[in-house]
Amino acid sequence: MEVSLFLCLSILLILGGGCLGCLEEEKTGLLRIKASWNDHSYDILSEWGGKLDCCLWERVTCDENTGRVIEIDLSNMLDGMALLNATLFLPFEELRSLNLGYNYFSEFQGTLKLSKLQHLVLDGNSFTTMPSLQGLIKLEELSLWENKLTGNIPQTIGALSSLRMLKLGNNYLNGSLLPQVWCKLRNLEELDLSNNRFEGNLPPCLGNLTSLLYLDLSSNGFNGVIPASLFPNLNLLKFISLSHNYFKGSFSFTPFLNNSQLVVFDLVNYNKSLKVEIENPTWFPPFQLEVFRLSNCSLSISTRDVPGFLLNQHKLTMLDLSRSGMTGKVPTWLLVNNTALEFLNIGSNSLTGPLDLHSNSTNLNLVLFDISSNLIQGEVPPYIGSVFPSLHVLNMSGNALQGSIPSSMDKMEELGSLDMSFNNFSGPLPKSLFMGSANLRVLILSNNNLYGSIPKESNLIGLGYLFLENNNISGDISEGLLKSSSLELLDVSNNSVSGVIPDWIGNFSMLTSLVLSRNSLEGEIPTGFCKLNKLLFLDISENKIGPASIPPCANLSTMKYLHLHSNELTGPVPSALSEARSLITLDLTDNKLSGTIPPWISSLSNLRVLLLKGNRIQDSIPAHLCQLEKLRIMDLSRNNLSGLLPSCFNQITTFRRKAVEEDKFGNVDYAWAANLSSSTYSYDGELASFRYLFGVGNAESGEGDVVEFISKSRSESYAGSILHFMSGMDLSGNKLTGPIPPEIGYLSGIHTINLSHNHFSGPIPETFSNLREVESLDISYNELTGQIPPRLIQLNNLAIFSVAYNNLSGKTPERKAQFNTFDQTSYEGNPLLCGLPLERSCAPIGPPPATPPKATAKGEVGSWKAIFLWSFVGSYGVAFLGITAFLYLSSYYTELLFDFIEAHVSFLRLTT
Repeated sequence: MEVSLFLCLSILLILGGGCLGCLEEEKTGLLRIKASWNDHSYDILSEWGGKLDCCLWERVTCDENTGRVIEIDLSNMLDGMALLNATLFLPFEELRSLNLGYNYFSEFQGTLKLSKLQHLVLDGNSFTTMPSLQGLIKLEELSLWENKLTGNIPQTIGALSSLRMLKLGNNYLNGSLLPQVWCKLRNLEELDLSNNRFEGNLPPCLGNLTSLLYLDLSSNGFNGVIPASLFPNLNLLKFISLSHNYFKGSFSFTPFLNNSQLVVFDLVNYNKSLKVEIENPTWFPPFQLEVFRLSNCSLSISTRDVPGFLLNQHKLTMLDLSRSGMTGKVPTWLLVNNTALEFLNIGSNSLTGPLDLHSNSTNLNLVLFDISSNLIQGEVPPYIGSVFPSLHVLNMSGNALQGSIPSSMDKMEELGSLDMSFNNFSGPLPKSLFMGSANLRVLILSNNNLYGSIPKESNLIGLGYLFLENNNISGDISEGLLKSSSLELLDVSNNSVSGVIPDWIGNFSMLTSLVLSRNSLEGEIPTGFCKLNKLLFLDISENKIGPASIPPCANLSTMKYLHLHSNELTGPVPSALSEARSLITLDLTDNKLSGTIPPWISSLSNLRVLLLKGNRIQDSIPAHLCQLEKLRIMDLSRNNLSGLLPSCFNQITTFRRKAVEEDKFGNVDYAWAANLSSSTYSYDGELASFRYLFGVGNAESGEGDVVEFISKSRSESYAGSILHFMSGMDLSGNKLTGPIPPEIGYLSGIHTINLSHNHFSGPIPETFSNLREVESLDISYNELTGQIPPRLIQLNNLAIFSVAYNNLSGKTPERKAQFNTFDQTSYEGNPLLCGLPLERSCAPIGPPPATPPKATAKGEVGSWKAIFLWSFVGSYGVAFLGITAFLYLSSYYTELLFDFIEAHVSFLRLTT
């Protein structure tokens, strides 16, 4: 008994721990951590304190010999924002690893005085500044990935000479990479600075980090030339990602001649200013790549063919050579050489020839195949469905492919997105395609020569986006679409679809965008529309819809874009629109609407585009239009509007200031995206995933809205981001009267003003010289008087100018700047205007009169009296002779004259 007690005491003395488990001070420290976070934590630490030995507690690891705590994992523990107090960790003097990732820590209070700490993980928190790292002299791994760090990286990082891993990706760090920080980290093996805001050139001394295995500098603002000294000595590199930066100059693959470890090379540049020298006739690289992305660069190859070194690559799982300027035939041999290939993107090049696929080959692993925007010709092999049975995404758009769409497409049972638009495909819409993959989410067959009707049978139960526009499709809107109950977008515009809009259209409860324009549809909008509570975009323009317009029961609270132009709508502006408070574009152009502009239109506070052109709207322009502060384009032309022009248009903010990037047009009409992710490479337990986004737009971008507006004397279509910067007002072709309000001259951000073909009178406001952004100014065919303000020559952006057919007088503006480009058609129809470019000179005609001799004042008076008397006598003489001759020649009028005299001049009457 005494011996056992002696041995136990000896062990306690030697090891500092012993039979009683962890140290009491460390146990107390753990309980303090639990107590301080009780208000914010999930019930994860509930068992802490239940067992005597804290080494047996969850998330705690002790040294087997000393019993000291060496690892603490408190990740994913907190459910609310909290501060991190560094003093809580003072008792743990032997701590080697601390994981506090994915909590809600916002601030680090104090300094971690853990001299033996090697691993510190603070991922997924809300830190805005780097914690103090002084004293962490043995730190080997530091991870602050996905926080909210700002500013530059502190220079104290450079003192961590033992650092092997540094992960600072997905933050807001900025500035340049300072050499005094990075050149000292000679033991660094993994460096992740991705998804930040770094800029400037890459420091050449990164090439001295010869232990580097993983380098990710993607998604920043780095620019300049990639240093030639960066890679020659980095022979251990396995992973390189430089994508989504702004590099320029030239970059050569020669430095990788001695690298046999390279597995991933990722360089998708943000501009085309980078030339990549990749080809060498004798170059056989020692590595076998799994991922190779070289996109939006210029391949510096004389033949510009597919890089020849890829002939010796047989382990590729992802290959992206899009937008690299390649020519030659479609390199289908890549599919033969790399049977594990999952992603192949060679789109946006100049590849030619047919799509040559082997009928007896099968690529079971290929998930994405993109050959879009090339010059590929011929027919699609009829057996393509059996060659690619596992495809999720197939994009063949923007080529010269022809023939019919192969029926074997229905064998692609995993297909989620198919784009065959902008080709020369012909024949009827393939029924086999509509009976194919139940997983098909996106189907784009637009801009081809397909004909026939939409199949009445369909198996596309997962279809969300259907694009059939710009074909020759006829017949009615088929009930076969009802199987696609999850449909979010339907575009059948610019076809020959006829009949009425079916009432069952309301069964598509998820529908956000419906585009049926430029067809032969007729009748009224069905009441089924009242069920479409998520509709953002509706375009049924250029049909024969009418006479009624929107059903009163329609729920337009989510509607953002409404295009009903060129139909047969009658009556007043639909009152159902008064509830469309989210409306951005309202286009009712070229209908037969009557009545007045309703007062409720001022409640559409988000309205950017108002098009009421070509209707029968009457009365005056109401002042409540000025409450639409976000309005950018207003077209009220060709109506019966009358009265004075309101003077309050300068209250519209967007007319008054220059357009800025924040002037967004909100959610878009139709947008879709098919997302795929694939684990392509794993390194040291971390999954390196490449997410491939394949789509036509973003749901917030506004790219799909198209607005027609007459600018610069011609009808223009404005779409997408240009709508953020275009602004204009067209009130032409009405019956507006009175003077042009001088407040119109304060619309300094507007681009187009058309007030022509009205009855405006008075002078041109001097304030028009303030229209700094105006490009088109048309006030022709009015009744304006006075001179053209000379200061208009300050309008340097003016491209179209017309004051023709008014009653203007005086001299035309000086022929300077833009006014030197306007010809006489800008001024014609003003008889009292003179000066270039008109042919009427403002100088007096003929020689100047001789200087008269000096005369006395009395002599001058007598001279003028004589001139007056002779003029008087001469005038009356001519008048008398003219009347006498007239009476002599016409006895009838002579008799009438004497009858008049007898009746009205009493003293000439003869009395009897």
